[in-house]
Amino acid sequence: MTDKLDAAKLTDRVAALVEAAKRAGADAADAVAVRGRSAGVSVRLGKVEATESAESEDVSLRVFVGQRVASVSATAASDPKALAGRAVAMARVSPEDPFQGLADPALLARNLRDLDLFDPTEISADQLKDAALAAEAAALAVKGVTNSAGSSAGAGFGGLVLATSAGFVGQYVASRFSRSTSVIAGEGTGMERDYEYSSHQHFSDLDTPQDIGRKAGERAVRRLGARKAATGPVDVVFDPRVARGIAGHLAGAINGASVARKTSFLRDMMGKRVASAAITVTDEPLRRRGQASRPFDGEGVEGEKLLMVERGVLNHWFLSTSAARELGLVTNGRGSRSGSSVSPSSTNLAIEPGER
Repeated sequence: MTDKLDAAKLTDRVAALVEAAKRAGADAADAVAVRGRSAGVSVRLGKVEATESAESEDVSLRVFVGQRVASVSATAASDPKALAGRAVAMARVSPEDPFQGLADPALLARNLRDLDLFDPTEISADQLKDAALAAEAAALAVKGVTNSAGSSAGAGFGGLVLATSAGFVGQYVASRFSRSTSVIAGEGTGMERDYEYSSHQHFSDLDTPQDIGRKAGERAVRRLGARKAATGPVDVVFDPRVARGIAGHLAGAINGASVARKTSFLRDMMGKRVASAAITVTDEPLRRRGQASRPFDGEGVEGEKLLMVERGVLNHWFLSTSAARELGLVTNGRGSRSGSSVSPSSTNLAIEPGER
């Protein structure tokens, strides 16, 4: 584990929080420490518009008293005893929730996998600026491009340490590098805008600034001269980017929390056809170097690759422990931590290639 996460220090802090919660009267508890650092540079028309650098280190504690739950968040330097006392006091006056609780200990990850999520490459502010400027210059060099909407480059990392009163302790850290450019083509009322970007955990996997700029320019120029299609039945070929939007709508509809609240239009469709037989949708949290990969979820459960939709048939919901219990099911390791709360979400969601 990289020293950037300072894992031993953060592990001691979350363990102290869990122990303090037990001493304060909690029946069970879990605690998370999250540390991150990021830097970025934005440019436009050859000049730096903004630079930013941020660093954070926070902890969250969730406690259970019977069927009552409460959670608190604070900076990592906060006093564990005071934080635990406040959380337990809040839990005792909270309404009961029969679905809340820690994940079943039998489901907790035991041998954490190395998913190659961290790249220690250090990128200076000058390197970020040069990359952003190079991408913008390449975009402006495309014939038909008339203006820049801005170009940026960034680098950073985020790490998480989780400890539970069931005996689980886990940690991981992931880096992130990015480059993007947005430009305008055409003049007057005929102007069109488009963009290109690259984002990866490893610096060497990024597209070059020149490729990003060229693609952004070409995409903007391709939009020029658009016209309305005649009314009538037509065949449509979607841009590959449209798949992300379609997948996002699907992810919201098969989220276990939405299903439990009866707000999903697919809530009665488990085991039934929801798409063309050409469509298979997967979710894979253990993919190496995946954008949303993680060796365990926000509750310590290791998720496996799932065929969420297989040849058009819905097979699974995204489930955290509480959502699964409300539906009479078992979590599939899709609990995501947001501050001190846990809710189900997708990881590396993908619409798989078809036969053609």
